[in-house]
Amino acid sequence: MADENGIKITEDGPYEVSASIPLIEQKIDTGPDGASLDWAKTGEHGAEPTYYLCRCGHSANKPFCDGSHNDTDFDGTETADRSGFAEKAKKLEGPRYHLLDKEDLCAVARFCDTYQTVWKEVERTDEDEVAEVFLKQIACCPSGRLVAVDAESGDMVEEPRDKRISTTQDPAEECSGPLYVEGGVSLTGADGEPYEARGRMALCRCGASGNKPFCDGSHIKIGFSDRA
Repeated sequence: MADENGIKITEDGPYEVSASIPLIEQKIDTGPDGASLDWAKTGEHGAEPTYYLCRCGHSANKPFCDGSHNDTDFDGTETADRSGFAEKAKKLEGPRYHLLDKEDLCAVARFCDTYQTVWKEVERTDEDEVAEVFLKQIACCPSGRLVAVDAESGDMVEEPRDKRISTTQDPAEECSGPLYVEGGVSLTGADGEPYEARGRMALCRCGASGNKPFCDGSHIKIGFSDRA
């Protein structure tokens, strides 16, 4: 059953957000070489208990919807795979942690490529320093493409998060990024059917993703900006 308190996708229109979910602004913090290191909160958006977030990328009042989807013939058809994450994710085994990777969810935030890349580090997760970096990189992945699994218990390693939505900025690519959704906020499709609940999701707000409602990195290709 769909959860009424969360995000509902409207047909060829915006995201309807209810239950007073906080809406903030974050940017990717980078190192001198432009590598993604962490997320930094840069502000808050004033939002009503129920608010509507632009999904077509054309609103003049971003991140909020101003009805531009009606004038641009926006096609918001949802094409993402609705299968469960665990059953479709590729599994790479390591001594202390395994890695689950569902590549089609990638939002190209590039935390996975910092240091030695998570795909190489998984083989060395019995080393404390490597394991610490590995877990941080995965925790920063906004799309939830990457999930660590405890090799002994088989449990997914997910830190508790408060429910919130962030508009994001990608300074290294000089563009605005997706909506970063945390804390297990429910997502319901335009057809009324719920998506699998996940701790991290990256939702498209540039209108160009080929994997709607999820981000596929198209904001970088088109140079999307939410700045006036």
